[in-house]
Amino acid sequence: MIEGASGRGPGKPAEAPSERSGRGAPDSACYAALDLGTNNCRLLIAAPTRDGFRVVEAFSRIVRLGDGLSRTGRLDAAAMDRAVAALAVCAEKIRRRRPLRFRAVATQACRVADNGPAFVARVAEETGIRLSVISPREEAQLSVAGCANLIDRSLDAALVIDVGGGSTELSWVDLKASRIGPVAFGAWLSIPVGVVTLAERFPEDLTSSAAWYAEMVAHIREQIAAFRNAEQFRPVFEAGRAHLIGTSGAITSLAGLHLGLPRYDRSRVDGLWLTDADCDAAADRLIRLGPAGRAAEPCIGPDRADLVLAGAAILRAVQDTWPCTRVRVADRGLREGILLSLMAEGAAPPRRRRRRRKPKPSSQSAAASPPPAE
Repeated sequence: MIEGASGRGPGKPAEAPSERSGRGAPDSACYAALDLGTNNCRLLIAAPTRDGFRVVEAFSRIVRLGDGLSRTGRLDAAAMDRAVAALAVCAEKIRRRRPLRFRAVATQACRVADNGPAFVARVAEETGIRLSVISPREEAQLSVAGCANLIDRSLDAALVIDVGGGSTELSWVDLKASRIGPVAFGAWLSIPVGVVTLAERFPEDLTSSAAWYAEMVAHIREQIAAFRNAEQFRPVFEAGRAHLIGTSGAITSLAGLHLGLPRYDRSRVDGLWLTDADCDAAADRLIRLGPAGRAAEPCIGPDRADLVLAGAAILRAVQDTWPCTRVRVADRGLREGILLSLMAEGAAPPRRRRRRRKPKPSSQSAAASPPPAE
């Protein structure tokens, strides 16, 4: 098996650093995080640095594991084959790099599918990767941790929107309580709708694309508005003391379209600030382009052409419900959060095992009482 967070991958014993890497640092100084979502399979291998980490290797493939799940309640056979093929590639990269710590997580599709446990067992058998199916809360926490460096801490609150394929996590963070150090969670919400499930629920109507898009926005807005546990942040948003952070392939695609990039460039997208008007203009352009035009856009492509407007609709619904002037685009999130948590665990000093002292027997009981068990 390729082991989890505290384990080392299988294979022959670790070679000397000079035999494993010609770049100075041994590969065992690396950490690896894998995220199998409803739409994507993504791997990130990185080495820690003073102010974060340096990416050593990355892999991403759209596998659409959740295709048809909202209709059948089960993972489709072809979708599982695609995911296993991508995970096999990841497994080979992990074996080659032999990271010090590694964690692989699965999210909404594996959480809700009737055959999710059987699929997880198949992945372990065929690839050696042990997937941990995490809860929506942990998914939200890890995504916030991965985006923390993009939060404007001069404000009083932020709302992190993690738009996945099968679910959307919203996390309100209290910046008044966390000017420095880890951000403080104020409230969180998980909606069992993502770009794949929303696109399946609302097939595109080419005769009235604007109305179709508005219907998706209204559907999501209704679910967000019903959530009342974040109302303590409402005055902060109304006073203009909050901002949004959007993390998802659909939102980064919107940003690439806004910039007019001839090809996707993470260095220009990650951390980009967009206004409400910028987001609306990008969505309007996507509607006018139609499916073929969206597929031809270099920052979207055919694999996202039918999903990107669902992502834009989710973002628009959040902006309608929690209005603020700016949204920051994050080409980071869950994987980065996992990496940072693994690196923090790796840097922590090992716990010393405390030995229990044997009580000194009194003269009266020493002969009669046996010594305490070790």
